[in-house]
Amino acid sequence: MSARIRIDGSEVEFAAEPGQSVLDAALAAGVELPYSCRKGVCGNCLARVLDGPVSGGVGQGCEGADAGELLLCRAHALGDLLISPRSWRRAEPGARVVLDAQVLSNKLAADDVSLLQLRFAAGVRARFAAGQYLEVLLPDGGRRAFSMANAPQDNDGVLLHVRHVPGGAFTSRVVPGLQRGDTLRVELPHGDFRLREQVSRPLLFVAGGTGFAPIKSIIDDMLRRGVERDITLYWGARDPRGLYGLDTIARWQRRRPRLNFIPVISDPGAQPPWNGRRGLVHEALRQDIESPAALDVYACGAPAMVRAVRTELLGRGLPAEQFFSDSFVSGADDATA
Repeated sequence: MSARIRIDGSEVEFAAEPGQSVLDAALAAGVELPYSCRKGVCGNCLARVLDGPVSGGVGQGCEGADAGELLLCRAHALGDLLISPRSWRRAEPGARVVLDAQVLSNKLAADDVSLLQLRFAAGVRARFAAGQYLEVLLPDGGRRAFSMANAPQDNDGVLLHVRHVPGGAFTSRVVPGLQRGDTLRVELPHGDFRLREQVSRPLLFVAGGTGFAPIKSIIDDMLRRGVERDITLYWGARDPRGLYGLDTIARWQRRRPRLNFIPVISDPGAQPPWNGRRGLVHEALRQDIESPAALDVYACGAPAMVRAVRTELLGRGLPAEQFFSDSFVSGADDATA
């Protein structure tokens, strides 16, 4: 028997079937709640359960949770619930679609990163917000999630930055062999990592590895639309070869000379030699950022990096509602972003 779930302070109500998470039930009903990894790690789907019986709802992403908050991607209703998510909105009908996409190009940008350009069928375009991701639907029923690196104006296809996970069934065994004309089936859009435009605070973007992809989409979109906000970008990589988008950043800086870029390399023995900032990204933020409360922060990359950045900045006065993140979580045999 299904449970009825209501959002506090609204007339929104939706059903959750047995075995269905609260988050999945909301999305199926066209109610968009904050989410990213859907694996209990990122913490984006934390919400308070005000009334009703629930099971689960705990995971790594509960770090920093307020009292009574649970992860909706891990919570299952045992009866009718009243919930209070951090935010919600109604999804546009038909916004999420399943499409076939042909490989247009597949190039190595770094030793372990492929730039995979996909094109939809002639005349087909997909709507998405800068920063969102898609899911590749595999023949065995599996899914792999990758952020779209292109601006949403270029919606006749998508550009993916794919990190090759050692031993990964898709990223290391399938992606390197994809050739022009090969077809992948994709579902999009997913995720809530997108620019909030109701305010005009300066923006701090923090990327780790291929976490650069959704940030690239957001900044490209901002430049195209003439959005005037101060931008600082920190990009952390293990070695200099992991900073595969320097040409893109140089293009941005030609258009916005005040765009501040700080690359940070974590491997002290990095090759080729590196004369810039060393260490971990959150350590660089600790040294550089005096007043985080004046910023909106968007962090994307591995969960450990995102958590470290969040802990560092919230501990120094950044309000939680000014921190937005997308964690690239590894699945059983592949990365999910």
